Amino acid sequence: MEWITQPWPWYVAGPIIGLTVPALLILGNKTFGISSSLRHICAACIPAGIPFFTYNWKKEIWNLLFVLGTAIGGFIAMNFLANPDTIVISEATQADLAALGITDFTDLMPSDIFSWETVFSAKGLLFFVIGGFLVGFGTRYAGGCTSGHAIMGISSLQWPSLVATIFFMIGGFLMTHVLMGPLMKWVGF
Repeated sequence: MEWITQPWPWYVAGPIIGLTVPALLILGNKTFGISSSLRHICAACIPAGIPFFTYNWKKEIWNLLFVLGTAIGGFIAMNFLANPDTIVISEATQADLAALGITDFTDLMPSDIFSWETVFSAKGLLFFVIGGFLVGFGTRYAGGCTSGHAIMGISSLQWPSLVATIFFMIGGFLMTHVLMGPLMKWVGF
């Protein structure tokens, strides 16, 4: 049981994720993706006649079950299979995060950012509300999320997924190395 509570190396977890794509394609002619499940949930729950949500969402019930399984698996992993060891973060990363005011590394998510007090502050408004809206808008505009394009789209040789993934990476680097510092100072972090 100890092997399941330890972090799995990239050469085990990576191929498992990578082999999920061809398995779904070969076994059921299905594409792998999580962000589309929000559309399916809305189509099932909002019978408002909105054209974007008017389609046969029941055909995608497997995707909703996949997302439900992911949530249940995360709950089980966090509550029953959690790694008791301290999270290891490199010294350089700790120094970079400390410069941004993030100093608590005792849990999976730093409480300096992920707490109820933070949510109801200018910082929380910027990161969680505005940032969440931008992520959702970008996901819809790009026709899928970062991992969906990078894992499913590129592996099925879709040119738009390659372009989207390149721009996701450029945006991430730009945010991390250019915009994050000034933004953090602006919201008082």
